[in-house]
This record gives sequence, structure tokens and C-alpha cells, in this order.
Amino acid sequence: MLTQLRRKDALPQAFFRFRHIGGNKVVLTNIEGDYLVVDEPEFRLFAEDRLEVGSALYERFSKHNFLKATYDVKKAADGLRTRKPFLRSGPNLHIMVVTLRCNQTCVYCHASRAPMDAVSTDMSVEVAERSVDMALSTTSPFVTIEFQGGEPLVVFDRIKHIVAYAKQRNEALGKSLEFTMVSNLTMMDDEKLEWLLDNRVQISTSIDGPKHLHDKQRTLPGHSAHDLATGWIRKINKAYQDAGLDPNIYHVEALLTTTKSTLPLYKEVVDTYVDLGCRALFLRPLDPFGFVGKTGEKVKYPKEAYLEFYRNALEYILELNGQGVQILERFASIFLTKIFSGQDPNYLDIRDPCGAAIGQIAYNQDGKVFTCDEGRMLHEEGDDSFLIGDVANTSYREVVGHETVRAMAVASNLDQQPDCVNCAYQPYCGVCPVHNHKTQGTLFGRMRESSLCSVHKGIQDYLFEKLGAGDRVAMDAFRRWTTIRARDHFIQ
Repeated sequence: MLTQLRRKDALPQAFFRFRHIGGNKVVLTNIEGDYLVVDEPEFRLFAEDRLEVGSALYERFSKHNFLKATYDVKKAADGLRTRKPFLRSGPNLHIMVVTLRCNQTCVYCHASRAPMDAVSTDMSVEVAERSVDMALSTTSPFVTIEFQGGEPLVVFDRIKHIVAYAKQRNEALGKSLEFTMVSNLTMMDDEKLEWLLDNRVQISTSIDGPKHLHDKQRTLPGHSAHDLATGWIRKINKAYQDAGLDPNIYHVEALLTTTKSTLPLYKEVVDTYVDLGCRALFLRPLDPFGFVGKTGEKVKYPKEAYLEFYRNALEYILELNGQGVQILERFASIFLTKIFSGQDPNYLDIRDPCGAAIGQIAYNQDGKVFTCDEGRMLHEEGDDSFLIGDVANTSYREVVGHETVRAMAVASNLDQQPDCVNCAYQPYCGVCPVHNHKTQGTLFGRMRESSLCSVHKGIQDYLFEKLGAGDRVAMDAFRRWTTIRARDHFIQ
């Protein structure tokens, strides 16, 4: 006699995704992103409908909205709404590449730098003003203008003009306006710094670790790029403190790019940041853009090697946190904020859908407009797949309504991405269509073959292993890392 199958709607479990991790543990997540980490036997009781009603384990699954009998629809709807507030606004980050010129030669340069005498690669006043006009046309009430290069300090007068023009234009609009600059700091001087501080321009830079590694990877002819950058970091941080600003919130943001040479030096890298007084570091893996295509053999590594490096570095960072040292890792902070709070910190590369032209827009020095900075990087390599306009003759509406923008929103919607829709980490993750296009020849990508997907999964595996183990030091540190602190001083 055939066993009668139960109707699907009679199953007791609400919608869930699951993933096996180390330590005989299983991660479960639901549609709104609530989670549980349970033992394998506990998972089987749940999956096989053998939970005893009223038991502690039953109540645990019920509390986190995994059971139909006690399912809270409003909780699920509110959770989804909280996770995607960015869908109700428009692009808030506007990247302006004010020049392609740069005084450094980085082995992995993503910006496809131009030599210092290539003045034709500087942004003109007309292009600058039209870029600001488009940026302020966004439907977002918050606008961040980020100066990039090349090295933006090469054309410091252009930065000053953009800040003044944007402030003047914004008087009638009343948007919350911020300025930030990504610089190697080697062309900084006291006069420039004073102006940047007076005009509340946030400053971020790159530090690849100890001096010998930084100077090897970020070459500055005749000088130590490391000495110059770290000297200015200390000076800027002191200026913030002298102004009475909380050093936990106001400090130079620095990040590194992980190369093959970085992998064995995880302790030295972390110690460098701690010594500088940095409260955060970002262990970014190598991107496939820019000069990496030419220098690949020197800098590339298998994804497994990166994940081993990441785990080693995080273990050391947690060890330091247990000793009272306040330092966090940005990747972990981004994922943990989503996991713990249900809020999205709006890091545009790890978002669903991604931020391409609906969260950020990139303006090249010649006025060409791109979905994102990565799309602009491909343009410098001769690939115009992500070119969506020109400030000279394209309106804001034409830019954000471009067919490429729509295609990227669809491609990065994880609810229809075949390899993401049933992944336990779907509520916290995101894909980059530009990365997919570059590495796999398709916007949609094949996530099971994607190095970026492997990295994201590997990082979240580590975090959930820690959560499942209930380590007190790790949990205390993780909670601190998810505190969202407003930086009101920089709002114009």
C-alpha cells in the first residue's frame, strides 16, 4: 500500500533555508532574516516534524518564526521592510573621479592610473558642475559626494570648487550633504588639511600593512609611501581629537587590498592598524579589475588561501579584543549588523539588489556616467558595458532608468538568483553583476563557481561557527561591531 503523502501546506515548518557548518552545527534562516544555529540532531527533529509541542526546543523555533502554528506575519513583513529601506530612495553615493593622474604605482591598481603629466585626464570645471547637478537631482534625501582618482589631491583646487558649488546648489534643496575623499595622503600638506577639516570632508586611505609590504605594493618613487600615509593618519586623528570629536567615531578610515604577499602577514597587518590607532580594518580580497590582469602572477591566490588568511586574522583580532583592544573588521561588521539587527548598513557591494545606479553613480573625469565604480574601471580597460550616460547630454532620469540599470537590478535580486534563492545566507548577502560579467561573462553569474560567492560564504560560515559556539569574547566583540554610530559632524 502506498503511503499517503502529506499535503505541503500541512507541514509544520514555516519557510526556512539551512546550511551545515563546522562543529556539527546547522544554520537556519527564514524569509525575514531571523536565524538559529542548532545541533544536527536538533535540526533533524525540526526537519522531520518530531518537535515536542511546548518543549524548550519547540519554543525556540517558535520564537524565531520557524513554525507555522505560531507564525507572525507582521513580524516577517516588518523584518523585510527594515532590511530594504534603500529601495524607497535613490542613489546616495556619487563617486567623482576628479583625475586619473596618480603619483604612486600600485601593483594591483584598480583605477588604471595615468602618469602625472597627463593633465588631459583632469576633470574640467564644466564637467564638475554638471556632475554635481546630476548628483543633487537624486531622489535620495542623503547625498555623499566621494572624491576619487587617480589621486584626488593632484587637483585639489577642483575638489574645493566642487565642495563650494555643491553647498551653494544645495541651499535651495536642503539635502543632507556629505563629502569624502579617498587619497593615498602622500601629497597632503598642512594647508590642504586645514581646508579639508574646516569643510568637514571625511578622509579615507589605504594601508596595506607593515612598511615593507605597503611600500612594495604601493610604490612611491624616492619616498616611503607608508611613512607619509601613516604620518598624516596620526596627524588627522589628533586634529579630530583636538576638536573634541569622539575618536571611536571620528578617525581616518583605512583599508587594505589582500595580495599573495599579505597572506602570511595577518598578525603584522592587524598590529599595524592597532599601532596607528585605527578602530577598524577592511580585509578586502583582490578585485579582478585594473592592473591585476597584468600583474596576476605576483598578487593572485586561491580563494581557499584568502579564507584561511581571513580566519587567522579574525582569530587574532578577537584575541586582541579580549585584551581590551578596540578594533573590528569591516566585512564581519557588515554581515553581523544584518544578522543581529535586521538592518542593512547599505554597503552597496553586498546588498540585494546591489547598489549599481540605484545606490551609487560614478562620474568619470571626462563626464561619462557609470552604474558604479567597478563599471567605470572596466571602461578604462575598454569595456563600456556599464556606461549609462554623459553629464553633457544625459538627464538624471535617463541615467537611473537606463536598461543596463534595470538589468543589473534584476541580476542582483537574490530572490530569483538560482544559486542564492535557497542559500541560508541570502538575507545577509549580495552579488556584484560587474564582477560576474568580468569573471564569468554574464551579469547573472554562476554563484557556485564564483570566487566572490565563496568568499562571502566562507566569512559567514566563520561568523556563524562563532555564534554557534557561544564564545563570550567573540559575542561581546561582535555586538560592539554592529553598533551604528552617526557621524553628524560631517553632515553639511
